[in-house]
Amino acid sequence: MKHTAARTRRAVLRATTHSHTGPDTASRGPGRSRRAAHAWARANGAVVRLTTRVQEGLEEAARRPDRGDISTTTVIIWVAAVTGAVLIAGTIAVVIAKYNGQLNGL
Repeated sequence: MKHTAARTRRAVLRATTHSHTGPDTASRGPGRSRRAAHAWARANGAVVRLTTRVQEGLEEAARRPDRGDISTTTVIIWVAAVTGAVLIAGTIAVVIAKYNGQLNGL
């Protein structure tokens, strides 16, 4: 059976609700306000989403080991190209700034 986010949420909700309390106090422990309970519920939802996403990524990686990830060589080439472009643009800016007064008379 496929693992889905909704299925995970249902499992977490079943584990956090208590049958002996009403619907307003199901997610609140003793001494917790509604605001604190809401914050815990949001945090719990975020953890469930993150966990689900990580599990889906691991399943995808196991199913397709070569997913077309960028190789280290490609990253090095791109970094070198961007660095070279920045150095060339910087050199042009320095030369224009240095000779700006002499270029005005042309």
